[in-house]
Amino acid sequence: MPGHILVLDPAPAMQALLAHNLAGAGYRVSCALDARGALALLAADPPDVLLLEWELPDASGIALLRQVRQDGQLCDMPIIMVSARDSEHDKVLALESGADDYLCKPFGPREMLARVHALLRRRAPSASRPGANTAGATALRLDPHTLRVTAGSVPVSLGRVEFKLLHFLMNHPGRVHSRAQLLDQVWGHAAYLDERTVDAHVGRLRQALLPGGCGHCIETVRGSGYRYLAFDRAVCA
Repeated sequence: MPGHILVLDPAPAMQALLAHNLAGAGYRVSCALDARGALALLAADPPDVLLLEWELPDASGIALLRQVRQDGQLCDMPIIMVSARDSEHDKVLALESGADDYLCKPFGPREMLARVHALLRRRAPSASRPGANTAGATALRLDPHTLRVTAGSVPVSLGRVEFKLLHFLMNHPGRVHSRAQLLDQVWGHAAYLDERTVDAHVGRLRQALLPGGCGHCIETVRGSGYRYLAFDRAVCA
């Protein structure tokens, strides 16, 4: 499981502490003090996980997060936002901007290592499960390698969270998942998120699938959650 972790933190003491604990767990660690240094390292040696501090001397961590998510080669890289900001608004902003997890200061090294390990663990199975190379029936197709989705012959543009949500649901056709289960599987350690966050992203996903006639393939199961209907059972216009 150990891989390469990039620690971006402008405080040398915190950076050294994070690097020490990660290296002690077997990870290869690179460090940067600002956004410019991090971008150079990302281009030269992309990590398996980025630990990204919100407050940077030369940029906002949110701005850097969004920049990375727009990069075709880095857009799928797991990112943990690290910050002393503990309001729900800030946590939701970071997650909706593309963070996979949010680590609120102060935190212990065991929690940090557990979150890094969980991100790497969740990243690996989706590419190895049987049938995951191209999920879905003929009319709705998702390719996790090219990050492309088509509904019929219509290309579908999805945000990163909506893509992960659709990918997870399509790999479990017919199975009902509660909002709490989806938060855990798609967002990760997101106990601080309201379950209505799932409803908002499902709504966006359905809207994106409508032009291709597959908006109803994500079914609401009243009182339980959501499930993906295999295309031969879906109601498509």
